[in-house]
Formats: sequence, structure tokens, C-alpha cells
Amino acid sequence: MKLTFAPFELHLKHRFTIAKFSRTSTPLMLLQLEHEGHVGYGEASMVPYMGESLQTATDFLNRVDVSQFKLPFDYASIIDYLDNIQPGNPAIKAAIDIALHDLEGKLLNQPCWQLLGSQPENMPVTSYTIGIDTPEIFRQKVEEAAGYKAIKVKLGSADDKQLIEIVRSVTDVPLYVDANQGWTNREASLDLVYWLHGQGVQLIEQPMLKTDPDSNAWLTERSPIPILGDESVQRLGDVDKAHGVYHGINIKLMKSAGMFEAKQMIARARELNMKILIGCMSETSCATLAAAALAPRCDWADLDGPLLTSNNPFAMPEFNNGKWMLNDYPGLGLKNS
Repeated sequence: MKLTFAPFELHLKHRFTIAKFSRTSTPLMLLQLEHEGHVGYGEASMVPYMGESLQTATDFLNRVDVSQFKLPFDYASIIDYLDNIQPGNPAIKAAIDIALHDLEGKLLNQPCWQLLGSQPENMPVTSYTIGIDTPEIFRQKVEEAAGYKAIKVKLGSADDKQLIEIVRSVTDVPLYVDANQGWTNREASLDLVYWLHGQGVQLIEQPMLKTDPDSNAWLTERSPIPILGDESVQRLGDVDKAHGVYHGINIKLMKSAGMFEAKQMIARARELNMKILIGCMSETSCATLAAAALAPRCDWADLDGPLLTSNNPFAMPEFNNGKWMLNDYPGLGLKNS
């Protein structure tokens, strides 16, 4: 098996601002695993606030011995091997995991969604995310989102109500909200939650600091809207910690170290009767299709990476009626542009 990788700068259509960060592009590491004439594609999206970089990804990949990976892939052993190389670094581990799943599907002539036991007919709609911005630019972004079946709004500023009012002046589609730890006062947050409920908001991600489970649990207990842990839920061990603090979790492959552990997180969340959103960072079609293979097992999806970027190096997957369409091509179903 041969591993190759290269950096890639993924550009956003608009400056993307959340409660604590703002950016116009995202560094990626794109990798390939070649075996028996087949190529598996993987991707690490390294948003700055998660702590990974092209340098950390390169250093990690240079320590990986791909001779460890033999069919049938033992993903539990593989993730243990990767974790033993160095803790953390979930995005570059996800890139390896995604490439292995893509390669396995091609070697077995099966699509990844089938290997993972998903049912395409259960695919949820994907929300279109709009970051914090001036009222004028924000309205422009909402108008550009016409045709999408759900919109996710980044909150956590002094203008939260104004931004929602702008959305509602343009469209009545269901709304998801992500505060990115931007709310600080319990009572004020609860008042806002009840107001958002009246505006048709269906879920709220990470309202308060991930390091403040008591405040998040207090809000969850009183909220008429499902509250989901995002920054506080990274890998499998965090699911149990989230139980009783949130109604559900947001799983992202770049946090979970890939598809294998994400599937485990879904199973554990179901055992705990928790809701599940599958989300993304800024990603190409590669990581999007990897997450889409698991999306039918979740309640909601926020897999809008290719919709928000301008230089996707792969072909856009089929998108119809607000949903990603899973095909029968082996592996991820990824096509070159």
C-alpha cells in the first residue's frame, strides 16, 4: 500500500464568522492510499481553532506505517494504532480512516453507505449555514440560500435576534442555531431560547462554554428546543459525558477521527436516547460524502461544505430537494471534477 498526500487551501465564498473566530479559507490535507490498482481518497480539514495544521498533519503522516493496514481492515485496531502514534490530531486521523473506507469499498465493489449499514431513503435534508455578518451582507447570504430546505444560523453576538429577524423576513424554512459557546448568562439564554422557539428554530448547538456543563445542563433541562453538544463532544468517550448535559450531540468526522468512530458514537447516542446531528467543517466533496454515508442514521444533517466553498477539487455530489443523493459507485462515490 502506498500513501501520498498534499496540502490544499479551500476558499470560502464569503468570510465565515462565528462567535469567537473568523476566516476566509481553510487548510486541508488531501491524501491517497493506493492498493492493487485502486485509490482511496481522504481529507483532513483543519480549522484553526481545533489546533491542527499542515505541519502537524505532515509530521503525523510521516510516522504512519501503511503496511499496518491489510484487508479486511480492522478499524478498531487501526484507530488504536493511530492514537498510539500521538494523541489528538483527529482530523488527520479522519483523513486516513476516510481513505481506508473509500479503498475498502472499491476493493469490495460496494458503496461505503452499504458497508456502514445505512439506508439512503432515510437521508435527512442538509442545512445551509450562514455566519455572523453585518445586516446587509447577512441578508444577501440569506437570499443566496433560497431553495435550501433548512438554514443554520451562527449566533453568539449582540445581534442574535436581529439576524433571526432578517432570516424570517426572507424565508420560513426550518432553522438550526449554533451559538459556538457564545452565550454566557443562563437566564438571558433561556429567554432567547423561548424566543427562538417561536421563530421555528429546531435545534441549538453548544450554547454555552464546553467547560461549563452545569450551565448547559441547566439550559437543557428548561429548553423547549433540543440542545446539542458540539465543541464538548469530540470522540466516543465524550458521548457518555454529554448524556444528561445535552439532549443530543453533533458528530463531525474531523472531531471523531473518522467514519468508524462516528458510527460508534451514533450507536452509543441511540442507546442513551440522544438526538444526533451530523455536521462538518469546511470540507470538499470527499469528506462530505464520507459523512453523508452515515447521515441516514442521524436525525439532522449539516453537511454544507461544498455549498459554501469556491474551489472544490472534486465534482459536486448529486444534491436534490435539499439532500445529498447516495449513489451505487464503490467506495465514497467520489468523482474528479
